[in-house]
This record gives sequence, structure tokens and C-alpha cells, in this order.
Amino acid sequence: MSRRPTRAVASLFALLAAAVVLVGVELGNGAARSVSPPLAKPCQARRSFPGSGLDAIIQRVLLDGLDHAACRLGTTREKLVLSLGSGTGIRLRHERSTVEAAIRAGLLQSVNQAERRGDVPGFLAPALRRLVETAPIDTLIRGGIGLGDLLR
Repeated sequence: MSRRPTRAVASLFALLAAAVVLVGVELGNGAARSVSPPLAKPCQARRSFPGSGLDAIIQRVLLDGLDHAACRLGTTREKLVLSLGSGTGIRLRHERSTVEAAIRAGLLQSVNQAERRGDVPGFLAPALRRLVETAPIDTLIRGGIGLGDLLR
């Protein structure tokens, strides 16, 4: 009496073979390599930000400001932001005061651009500039200050 594989066993082998082929194709297409997303160059203008309203304006001003700061420091916006957090292991080759000055200058430049674009009304721009010039950037970065503290 001969033992022939049943239909279920044959189906299982077919699925296993298909899985091996699929894994082989994915590995051939580079799935084993570490792929990091492309990082935008901070000194080049980015495309416009989507959205509208106050939230979009705030995001645009902050992201533009971080781009300007990163450009001044010769790094990417992402590395700059990661270097600000504690325990990330990412350090910039600049003193903390230099980073803080670059962030202030970048945010001021961004507020000026937002005013020229019409995103920030002319009557509000001087108050925003004053806030950027006087706010304790280091404390803001660590999250140790709230909006109420800034308005006192």
C-alpha cells in the first residue's frame, strides 16, 4: 500500500513554497537593508505646508524656525530637535547657548516671513517677536513653562 500525501498536506507545501518565494523576492528588493527616510535639507525652501487656520500657521512658523536654526548650525531639523531632548544620545557639536541663539534667530526669521506672507497679522507680529526674544528657550524646550507663565 503506497502512502500518497493528502490534499491538505499538498496545499500546506504549496503555501510554504509561496512564502519562501515571497520572502526571497522581498529580500532581493532590499528588505534586509536598513532604510531611513529622506531628510529635507534645512537650507532649501520646503514646499508649502498643507492646512489652514491657527494650527497650521503655528506649525508652519515653528517648522520654518527650526529649519532656519538647523541651517545656521549645519545640521538637519530632525537632528536638531532630537538633540534637544534629554537622553536621546544625539549631540550637536555646538554649545547649548549657540543652539539657543540659532533657534531664536530662526524663529524670528520665520515670524518675519509669516508676517510677509500674511499668515501673521501686522499688529501681532511685534508681540511674537518679543516673545521669541525674551522667552526662556531652554525652559520651553524642556517643557517647564506654560502659556500663562509667558503672559505674566
